[in-house]
Amino acid sequence: MKHTIVHFEIPADDMARAKAFYEALFGWKIELVPDFGGYHSVMTSDSDTDVHGGMMQRQNPGHVFVTYVSTASVDESVAKLEALGGTVVIPKMPIPGMGWFAEFRDPEGNLMGLFQEDPAAA
Repeated sequence: MKHTIVHFEIPADDMARAKAFYEALFGWKIELVPDFGGYHSVMTSDSDTDVHGGMMQRQNPGHVFVTYVSTASVDESVAKLEALGGTVVIPKMPIPGMGWFAEFRDPEGNLMGLFQEDPAAA
């Protein structure tokens, strides 16, 4: 499996300001996702094959931009990254109906995410 970038998330202190900024700068379409806790989808284009993302209220001062990489197995990738000196920040969690994710720091301290597609995730 190729490990490609599949998603990104932008935290914002002021959602309206951030939404207006990215819509004006890049022409992205940013919309509230119903029943998803204030999460906004970020459509970077009209193509389903391009990388798209999300935007959310910043959870804490250390909440930063995260890029998610596809994996066939979050569990296997977590075991491998830990063996290579990475550290899990958010353990494997479901995104109901979509898949599984986890977040980690690489040995340099950079925050990254993993995403495993699985429509049965709950």
